[in-house]
Amino acid sequence: MTTLTTAPVAPLLDRLFAEAEALQPMANPAFAAISPEERQRLMRSRADYRNFYARLKDYALPVSRDTGKLLYMLARASGARAMIEFGTSFGLSTLHLAAALRDNGGGRLIASEFEPSKVARAADNLTLGGLADLVEIREGDALETLASDLPVSIDLLLLDGAKSLYLDILQIVENHLRPGAVIIADNADHSPEYLEYVRAPRNGYLSMPFADEVELTVRTV
Repeated sequence: MTTLTTAPVAPLLDRLFAEAEALQPMANPAFAAISPEERQRLMRSRADYRNFYARLKDYALPVSRDTGKLLYMLARASGARAMIEFGTSFGLSTLHLAAALRDNGGGRLIASEFEPSKVARAADNLTLGGLADLVEIREGDALETLASDLPVSIDLLLLDGAKSLYLDILQIVENHLRPGAVIIADNADHSPEYLEYVRAPRNGYLSMPFADEVELTVRTV
């Protein structure tokens, strides 16, 4: 039995995933009216990402259920005690990572989210899951909130915020990543510059696509 598979976390995640599946952005006529080309442009834009994600503030935008399990398993397998999450939203991925911290014997997860209403939702969900003591949510743009006061050695990094910032966030925390640190990037196909960087061994990473939505990377130096 694990923290992830028992109450209060397991039933909480079941409810949150069900709610997220029932409320999808494409059900909103205003969002659905945006052409696929424009949505892709906005997702990759370095100038418009704040506006784009502000439109999605009422949606959970979670990792998939399988990706959530993968996060927990990777954190447990690596014995992670210090983790960073870029893009907290309602906290579904955060719950998976914090559950792993609990089962690893403790630690610290620094999470970043710029939408205040999502910070509040995530904090409430972590409290309901009994995991709030393991997580520090930093409200604001991650380019600023993750620029200082990081653990000396980071074991795991999750990238699941604005895709156009994946490489920037990685490079902000790069000097703190220990050899063997795991980086999981959700929907990384929307960040080609990030993929180019982590797939070049000269930059100190070994990386490969894992399933349809996830890029799995290990820091090698």
